[in-house]
Amino acid sequence: MRNRLPPDQYISGILAGDRLVLSRAITLIESRRPDDQALAQEVLTGVLNRTGHSVRVGITGVPGVGKSTFIETFGKYLTDQGHKLAVLAVDPTSQRSGGSLLGDKTRMEQLSVDPNAYIRPSPAGDSLGGVAHRTRETMLLCEAAGFDVILIETVGVGQSETLVHGMVDFFLLLMLAGAGDELQGMKRGIMELADALAITKADGDNRPATDRARVEYQNALHLFPPTGTGWSPPVLTCSATTGEGITDIWQLIQNHQELMTRHGHRDRRRQEQQLAWFRSHLRNRLESRFFQQTGVAEQLKAVEAQIKAGTLLPVQAVENLLRNI
Repeated sequence: MRNRLPPDQYISGILAGDRLVLSRAITLIESRRPDDQALAQEVLTGVLNRTGHSVRVGITGVPGVGKSTFIETFGKYLTDQGHKLAVLAVDPTSQRSGGSLLGDKTRMEQLSVDPNAYIRPSPAGDSLGGVAHRTRETMLLCEAAGFDVILIETVGVGQSETLVHGMVDFFLLLMLAGAGDELQGMKRGIMELADALAITKADGDNRPATDRARVEYQNALHLFPPTGTGWSPPVLTCSATTGEGITDIWQLIQNHQELMTRHGHRDRRRQEQQLAWFRSHLRNRLESRFFQQTGVAEQLKAVEAQIKAGTLLPVQAVENLLRNI
């Protein structure tokens, strides 16, 4: 196979922390070729017993909130504390060209050259949820390579971006102050999923606005139903420019992990995430197999023509397709 290593070389390289082999393995994981996927599953199986030991943090926020700048400052703080950090940064994919800028490394100049940090930008492609098609598998490979903190940066807040919550231990929502109608403009659903909110750019003349926003968001969160874990999502302020609040955010994440581990919620959350991953992949495979069946393409064309003409309702069209195949 073209430029592919044997499975044992991928496995030994990843477990040894070889970043070049790790990057090649992630490229293999992201490939949609059936032969690449078969090899990728061998590699994942070979490193599986060395995964699951990191703190997985999802980071999302409204456009312009400064996710990459925050991650640069936060990541440098973590590496200075002796942690090995992997950043999985997902860039939006153009719906017209199918291309993606993958410019996160240029926005994280210091972190990209830090020997204790690894940044992997990936295109979101046609995947919903604000994460790339193979983010879960990539996370496992990074854990096997020895990274003990994994940050997942999503493409931005939207209705379909709660998927990231289903693969992390801690979900951090970054917010702006003074952007106008913050509470009304924010999706309630994603606020309910957040383990903490952080108001960014809390420095200079913007500091009074961030303090007001913190109180407003905290009051709003009190109206939400309890999480059932004993954890009440707090609201903090921070500045990636001055570094203020960065230490508090990491301490908060550690406190959350300690509480979740002590009461067994962390293990249960990961078990539920594994089941959700299985069901999601099962649905995708069933859909793929359906469209690959002989005669489906021809029947689809005929049915779609009837739907366009208004002679067949979509619900009835689906029933007819399933009955005939």
